Amino acid sequence: MPRLVLCLNSGSSSIKAAVYDVGSADPRRRAHVLVEGLGPDDAAHARGIDEALHRLGTDVALDDVAAIGHRVVHGGPHLVEHTAIDDDVMATLRAAVEFAPLHLPAELAGIESVGVRFPDVAQVACLDTAFHRTMPEVATRYALPAWVADRGVRRFGFHGLSYEYIVATVGAGALGRAVIAHLGSGASLAAIEHGRSVDTTMGLTPTGGIVMGTRPGDLDPGVVEHLLRSAGLDLDALAHLLDHESGLLGLSGTTADVRDLLAARTAGDRPATLALEVFARSVRKGIGAFAAVLGGIDTLVFTGGVGEHAAPLRAEIVAGLAHLGLTLDATANDRSARVISGARSTGRVLVVPTDEEVMIARHTARLTDADRGRSGP
Repeated sequence: MPRLVLCLNSGSSSIKAAVYDVGSADPRRRAHVLVEGLGPDDAAHARGIDEALHRLGTDVALDDVAAIGHRVVHGGPHLVEHTAIDDDVMATLRAAVEFAPLHLPAELAGIESVGVRFPDVAQVACLDTAFHRTMPEVATRYALPAWVADRGVRRFGFHGLSYEYIVATVGAGALGRAVIAHLGSGASLAAIEHGRSVDTTMGLTPTGGIVMGTRPGDLDPGVVEHLLRSAGLDLDALAHLLDHESGLLGLSGTTADVRDLLAARTAGDRPATLALEVFARSVRKGIGAFAAVLGGIDTLVFTGGVGEHAAPLRAEIVAGLAHLGLTLDATANDRSARVISGARSTGRVLVVPTDEEVMIARHTARLTDADRGRSGP
């Protein structure tokens, strides 16, 4: 019987779903689908999962699924390891919704939805925060009173499954002192030393850090105070502004899609040009900051949809980093080769496609009986 793991990666507006055979030395992907354009409500994600399962079912016998793994963005302060899902874990995740209101409700809806479809199959929560649990306290603490920290307010970090995949693929030794730039609609950087996360740009929630597609990244807290006091925004309106109307979309006034922004810039659109310049500068500043944390950079890795495909933005980000020993080979960069660093670069610059779903498959197989066939609840 095929020993299959179903992997679900629910984003804020899309669902990636894949089925892996975990009977080999490393999971082998049997089928993969992407459902895009989902609305922000839980019902839309439940329908999206139904659509994903329907499409997967044309290629794979889903009745043979032995375990199901979910990407879960945030486990809150009390859930920091990948874990099999039971009633206690679900209660902990529901209590953590306040930490990731943009992502967790949809992810919980997905867990519940497939639980109905596969009532006797074990499910696993693969946490985006888990990779960053190695960060020292000096990197996780905000400069706030202890009673705030006691409420779970600290820097958690995200995109951990992606970073974990890059470390496993390139190798901790080969990376050395590394900055990994996961650049997509959500974007962050991680400082890596000996294969472990020592710092990252996102904080308590996935809204902070560098500029993103529809999120602003780090803000002066006074901006939030001003909007609440003087602009007539309530908490819900403020949350919508920060999660859905800011970042590249807010700067350009038209789109968060980097491909469209690059085309608009070529046509002379000033807001699109500004949006891309602000984004590239934000990432460049973050790389420079992490060079200080690490004491230098041996390897810079670009990954994520934008990091893997937007050659002009990679060039703009690396421009001005020669003092850190980083330069690009323009030809290699234009064709998105794996190694894009220039001949005089003392540090390597790589483009490495990420695969969060295979990490979900690995952890799910490890935490269940999937490698021995069908699982119980």
